[in-house]
Amino acid sequence: MTTREQDRLDAVEERVDSFIDRFAALVGLALGAILTAVALGDDPGTLDWSWIGTLCAVAFVWIVVLSVRRPVLALTPWIGAVYVVGLLVLMAALTWFSPFFAFMTIGAYGHAACYLYGTWRCPAIGVAAACAAFSQMGGRLALPWSPGWWWALAALILGNSLIAGGFVWFSTMSAQQTERRKKMIAELETALAENVQLHAQLVAQARQAGVQDERTRMAREIHDTIAQGLTGIVTQLEAADAATTDADVRERMRIARGLARESLTEARRSVDALRPEPLEDAQLPEALGDLVERWSETTGIRVRRETTGATRPLLPDVEVALFRVAQEALANVAKHSDATTVGITLSYMDDVVVLDVRDDGRGFDPPDRAGGGFGLTAMEQRVHRVSGTLTVESAPGEGTALSASVPAIPAEVTL
Repeated sequence: MTTREQDRLDAVEERVDSFIDRFAALVGLALGAILTAVALGDDPGTLDWSWIGTLCAVAFVWIVVLSVRRPVLALTPWIGAVYVVGLLVLMAALTWFSPFFAFMTIGAYGHAACYLYGTWRCPAIGVAAACAAFSQMGGRLALPWSPGWWWALAALILGNSLIAGGFVWFSTMSAQQTERRKKMIAELETALAENVQLHAQLVAQARQAGVQDERTRMAREIHDTIAQGLTGIVTQLEAADAATTDADVRERMRIARGLARESLTEARRSVDALRPEPLEDAQLPEALGDLVERWSETTGIRVRRETTGATRPLLPDVEVALFRVAQEALANVAKHSDATTVGITLSYMDDVVVLDVRDDGRGFDPPDRAGGGFGLTAMEQRVHRVSGTLTVESAPGEGTALSASVPAIPAEVTL
């Protein structure tokens, strides 16, 4: 059931309760007058019709002015108390003249529950129950009253009070539950509105973060694939221009064409967010071996490669991070170090896998690394993304040592 449908049902329930509470006393008053006139109409001397007429008129005006007409004056606490007391007095007087006016007790019970609060309802219900019991015992028409009549009257008062009190109690509890339900629905609607707004903010923030992450990823991939490939191609073309023999020129052109094809393939895979091609069909040690071999062939720099520990498949993101770090480290060596020898060690340990890249080049002062371009920053981002650490040690004239340590997360574990 939707909130709107529940509101409609509550409105209908309120209208029905309002009709019963405000007109039951009038209906009882009319029924009492009609039944009295029908039952005793052939004996007008039995009743004082002037008193009955006057009391009926006063009761009618009393109920209409204070309980029926809007705004309902009896809803004000002190006016409600005066109204209920007056209604009970008029009902008791009319019931004294004719027991048929006890029909007004139906409305009296409801009005006592509606316009009185707390324990003040109990004496009002008791008085109404006494009027009903007096009527049930035949009223003053049952004179003379015997002791048994009084005992029966007391029993009926008690029974009527318990029955009427039970109905009033259940009605009050139902009304309170309805109010609590309305309050809870209102609070829930407010909370839902706030959650919708918060959700919209989170979605916007997530979208913005996703866009930023994708931009960063593409920047790293372009740097690691297209930029490095173009650098290698330019290097080979320059070497071809400086070559003295046709064989040397053809060899340089062959390497440049190979680098162009590899760069194009890696660029397409980067756009599709796929793993580097060397890692598709081989484990990390073999992929690093192919990378080192091609790099050494292209640059002419000698490389010593070593793998220690028990090799095992790692989570793809971990292997990609280490592969790209090795790729970037070798590219930096080729561009900046003037090294003659490079050492690469891949160490498999129980909890971590460590990649060490060392060269005997000219080195640099680590505080100057901030101006060294995007390479080191991209490596740090890749390693940190898989909860790893990257350290760089170097000094002018003493070469450079780079170490990337990442968690040894098995390939079958998903993040």
